[in-house]
Amino acid sequence: MSETQTLYAAFTGHLNTALDALEKAGTLPSGLNRSAITVEPPRDPAHGDLSTNAAMVLAKPAGMNPRALADLLVAELDKLPQVTSAEIAGPGFINLRIAASAWLDELRAFAALGADYGRSTMGGGSTVNIEYVSANPTGPMHMGHCRGAVVGDALATLLEFAGHKVIREYYVNDAGGQVDVLARSVYLRYRQKIEGFGVSKLEYLQDQLPGGFYPGEYLIPVANALVKEFGDRFVLAPEADWLALFRTRAVAAMLVMIRDDLALLGIEHDLFSSEAELQAAGKPAEAEAWLRSHDLVYDGVLEAPKGKTLEDWEPVELPLFRSTKFGDDQDRPIRKSDGNWTYFGADLAYHFQKAASADALVDIWGADHAGTVKRIKAAVAAMTGAKGKETPFEVKLVQMVQLLRDGEPVKMSKRSGNFVTLADVVREVGKDVVRFTMLTRKPEAQMDFDFAKVVEASKDNPVFYVQYAHARICSTLRKAAAEGFSPSANALELLGEEEIELIKLAAQFPRLVEAAAQAREPHRVAFFLHDLAAAFHAYWNLGNDKPEKRFIVAQNSNLTGARLYFASQIGQLLRNGLALLGVEAVEEM
Repeated sequence: MSETQTLYAAFTGHLNTALDALEKAGTLPSGLNRSAITVEPPRDPAHGDLSTNAAMVLAKPAGMNPRALADLLVAELDKLPQVTSAEIAGPGFINLRIAASAWLDELRAFAALGADYGRSTMGGGSTVNIEYVSANPTGPMHMGHCRGAVVGDALATLLEFAGHKVIREYYVNDAGGQVDVLARSVYLRYRQKIEGFGVSKLEYLQDQLPGGFYPGEYLIPVANALVKEFGDRFVLAPEADWLALFRTRAVAAMLVMIRDDLALLGIEHDLFSSEAELQAAGKPAEAEAWLRSHDLVYDGVLEAPKGKTLEDWEPVELPLFRSTKFGDDQDRPIRKSDGNWTYFGADLAYHFQKAASADALVDIWGADHAGTVKRIKAAVAAMTGAKGKETPFEVKLVQMVQLLRDGEPVKMSKRSGNFVTLADVVREVGKDVVRFTMLTRKPEAQMDFDFAKVVEASKDNPVFYVQYAHARICSTLRKAAAEGFSPSANALELLGEEEIELIKLAAQFPRLVEAAAQAREPHRVAFFLHDLAAAFHAYWNLGNDKPEKRFIVAQNSNLTGARLYFASQIGQLLRNGLALLGVEAVEEM
């Protein structure tokens, strides 16, 4: 193994060399698909260090018995100097035990590759468009948006580390009725500033507004800017004279606020795509025409909704997308009866546009949008497939987060103006706490965010637990330096079984990165970091009762140097993983 090749990659190479030799000898037919072959730790560590399913995967297409093929592969793999034993298990799995020297070489690879340890070329430079957050531009970011923002951003970083090009995109829903409500809400604040009326009249006027009212005080600066620019010009003007202007100014101000809020979490998007601009450019109409030309949209009448009688419901002919052709339970309208686009119709055109500049699409949506997943995936499959190559498209659903303070839920309502902003939470507990906490559970699982627990200095708090492992390492290195010791790779053979076991765990990071990227699951990195931190803390605790197990053994500088080298490389792995999550690896706590 070269000093910059990781152990799992090296053994995958050795396995492929053995298979190539069998093909050359005519024992195996050439051209067999090897994509399902894995090299990974066995489920039971007692079975060895590495396991491969190669014989199980290739035996059937090769017309061979799996154990017979495994025998041939074992004969080749057993020749490798790093392999101390190669055995066949069950119907044809191959288990390998690896010499300690190979794991020490992997420790050197941690150091040689540094921040690049775990980086992969798996993505091959293909472009993935990740759309995340995409909150309506009607106010500041609140904690309801936070989890999807963190999941999307961490996924983007993970995919880049795994060899993809990534477009981070935010879809601005600035064409729907909610932005008209926003504009009218700003208008009331504008009138309030001009006329100087109080809360009672504001409440009276807001009750007259169609669609509701956003009462948050965050709209007052927008109104003040309009007063400064236009004076009282619009106080008595009809809505048609000011609605578009107020809408444009309000959305622009909200987007500035949203960008600032996201920046507090370390999140920046590459692209903000406007729904209003998409519609103004005629993209939904283009998509409809294209779909009609491919018999994917037709004019039809929907069945009456369940529970509706003929007296309650009037059938209307609408343009319908043939989503039943792609597994949906009914065809879906892309326009409303008034001619305006449905949300689905506009979304369909937007995804068609995204697919033109990306090899794959990923959307991060709130779980409340689960009902629309099937139809939009059907539309993307239809539109891109009909063009010759279907664009892979995944929707990751993220459950809401329940905020708890003193054990009681914190209620959020943007309409009432009473909600906890993302900025408030980040300022209270810190960016790193928010980001890591959002990735400590699978995104489809419910999550409680307890203000007390997320800052608790205990092993029950995964954020603290992982950062404390890194801080401990840094503290140890500082203490050692003060006593005249430094990390050294000169005597790594002095490291024992405990260190080797921790290296084995850390060495899984490159394959973890690839698996997490393929599954689009950045939370796997957080889980790995917690496991690595737990193993490190357990190793550290050995020295509490046994002085000879401590990092600094004053009477043995060679052993001390080796253990410090080992500790510094575990620290590097923790930094690499935390960087993927956008979390700082703190040096002291």
